[in-house]
Amino acid sequence: MRRLGNKRRTVPTTRKHDTGTGHSHSNVTSARPDTGPADRPPSATRRTARLLAVALTALASAVPAHASEAPAPRTPAPVPTVSGSEATDPLGTGQPPPPGWRSQDSGATVRLRGLAAVDRRTAWAAGSRGTVLRTTDGGAHWRTVSPPGTVDLEFRDIEAFDARRAVVLAIGAGEASRMLRTEDGGATWTEVFRNTDPRAFYDCVAFFDDRRGLAMSDPVEGKYRILSTRDGGRSWRVLPDAGMPPALPGEAGFAASGQCLVTSGPRDVWLATGGGARARVLRSTDRGHTWRATELSLPAGDPARGVFALAFRDSDSSDSDSSDRGGSDRNRERDRDRDRDGAQGIAVGGDYRTGQPSPDAAATTRDGGRSWRPADRPPPAYRSGAAWLPAPWAHRVGSRHAALAVGPTGTDLTTDGGRTWRPMDTGSYDTVDCAPDGGCWASGEKGRVARLTR
Repeated sequence: MRRLGNKRRTVPTTRKHDTGTGHSHSNVTSARPDTGPADRPPSATRRTARLLAVALTALASAVPAHASEAPAPRTPAPVPTVSGSEATDPLGTGQPPPPGWRSQDSGATVRLRGLAAVDRRTAWAAGSRGTVLRTTDGGAHWRTVSPPGTVDLEFRDIEAFDARRAVVLAIGAGEASRMLRTEDGGATWTEVFRNTDPRAFYDCVAFFDDRRGLAMSDPVEGKYRILSTRDGGRSWRVLPDAGMPPALPGEAGFAASGQCLVTSGPRDVWLATGGGARARVLRSTDRGHTWRATELSLPAGDPARGVFALAFRDSDSSDSDSSDRGGSDRNRERDRDRDRDGAQGIAVGGDYRTGQPSPDAAATTRDGGRSWRPADRPPPAYRSGAAWLPAPWAHRVGSRHAALAVGPTGTDLTTDGGRTWRPMDTGSYDTVDCAPDGGCWASGEKGRVARLTR
């Protein structure tokens, strides 16, 4: 398995520019005093003339010699008001403004590639040097709950069922690959699996529910190795590989974000690959006993290229959401057509090496992974993590088919199920995860943790 080294990119600061207002002035010319009507008394005429002369003299002395010296008006200029579509679409893109990341203090300095969002208040993160973090107040405070004696382990994936129960995976060859479980919020941990085969290298773990789950290793004797649990991760067994297609030469998984193995529903699971001549996604509909492989258009043919992350959701999860009540009948019909064939899926990846191009770094499926289509407008660079935005975000972003993709050079948002992506943020993140109630977090290098905000 490959160790990924990503370079952090500085977030540019937005500057506001003031707009100046020019002032024009008319030339003041001498005027002969109005003598008034012929029948005006002479004394009144002289008095009027004197008053006019005094006024003209005062006015002439008050006019500046140059327009640039004109005093600013005492009355402030009226502030323009924004209403209607301009209030929700200040850039005139025809779309609501995207959400944004709000950084949180994790108290850690290690890279955090494992992330599990439970709900709006609870999330777990895992990373280098045996680090495990947990928050139960929406990220206002992150607490270190690392297993003792694991400073030499590289945690790359964590799956959490609630605020107390979680399973964390350490990667590496041989005995470096391990899994530990907690039932008390990280106060104590139990080692539930240790790899004893030096040929195996475990990358990701995923659960269908709080009892059934799988973990995957890079190919052993030409096939990916799958572990299975039926008791919430307390015990694991290797599944037979008769239903697993052969791996391509040089093919493996990427332990970049804990998303190389993902589930949706009670039986469906997908496995992302890279490093081979072609990028592939393997799909199982029977909890990992049999698999079928499908090729994708993502960059391949090099150990640094392939599919790094997958995100799937049941078609029912989008149909059941009615947040976009303002959508037209045509849009609703289009959404039904999109979802009718199976789970919606997104694949992201590319070339993780800094400065290397990653064209066609995203693809989508509407039929549960039987076929994949390249994104019409993919993210501009390599992306290592992806997540569907849950129903509470549908109204905010104006779509029930919205998702995020993250990587070392930024975050991208799609509102059409992954066909087109637009930049949302330039901060460096490795992984992203969202809970059904709308709680979304991202994490990455140097202890970076952020929560998605409106």
